[in-house]
Amino acid sequence: MKIYDLVIIGSGPAGMSAAIYAKRAMLDTLLLEKEYMPGGQVIQTYEVDNYPGIPKTNGMELSSKFAEHAKELGIETKVAEVTDIIPDGDVKEIILKDGEKIRTKTIILATGAVHRTLGVPGEKELAGMGVSYCATCDGAFFRNKVTAVVGGGDVALEDAIFLSRMCKKVYLIHRRDELRGAKILQNQVKNSDKIEIIWNSVVTKIDGDNKVESIQIENVDRHVDKTLDVDGIFIAVGTKPVSELLKGRLEMDDQGYIRAGEDGITNLPGIFAGGDGRTKNLRQVVTAVADGANCVQSVERYLQNL
Repeated sequence: MKIYDLVIIGSGPAGMSAAIYAKRAMLDTLLLEKEYMPGGQVIQTYEVDNYPGIPKTNGMELSSKFAEHAKELGIETKVAEVTDIIPDGDVKEIILKDGEKIRTKTIILATGAVHRTLGVPGEKELAGMGVSYCATCDGAFFRNKVTAVVGGGDVALEDAIFLSRMCKKVYLIHRRDELRGAKILQNQVKNSDKIEIIWNSVVTKIDGDNKVESIQIENVDRHVDKTLDVDGIFIAVGTKPVSELLKGRLEMDDQGYIRAGEDGITNLPGIFAGGDGRTKNLRQVVTAVADGANCVQSVERYLQNL
């Protein structure tokens, strides 16, 4: 059975960057991705204006450029879902959903993160019927309609701004009395005549008959309930890491992020982690790309000592 030098799990910015650097290092590498569309969360980003050298782009376009680069280099890729990893010894084993086993000397976990949910009545029942976690994916369905965005970070502000360009009105619901997103985004939100910020409030219920018709919100200070008639609700309350693989073996923080520094080194020999799934201060495309490069450097050092 073939033994790879490196298998990268995940094809977001960190995974793609790692694959490119691994190819340049002449490592026998396989890139695994469970979705046919590579790119991770960034493909859902409407506007990316902070990636050096590309002043105006969107997540889909940037992801496509990463994928084209990888294709030009001839990087071996496979669409498959990983269900288990046996990390012991100098050769690790990766188990795929179809039962196939892949052997490799090192692994980079670039599995990223997924959207957090509110966990309120109606959210699960009306998912895809007005409840969304991706404004750039579903925003066009709500043209000239009333929508709500839940959250106060960069993604929530970006979603509200994006939706304000097509929706009649956008409510931005935040549980605190000040926003957490970038100042430039805050200014755009506050200067929009289509966006109304509802402070110190949380969504307690989503109502509707086969589609979202209204939401119940509660002011956390005054404990006053209020109903908002909306056609859609976009939930942007952060992410949680995709770190089920090797849970109980890999050291993680209390939120489930894999403990790894900028070098990507984890507590398991030959297992490295990069991107949004590891402990770090800033989760952006540019930091994920850097993680991929750093992980490969660590992989090279590890392989030299085998």
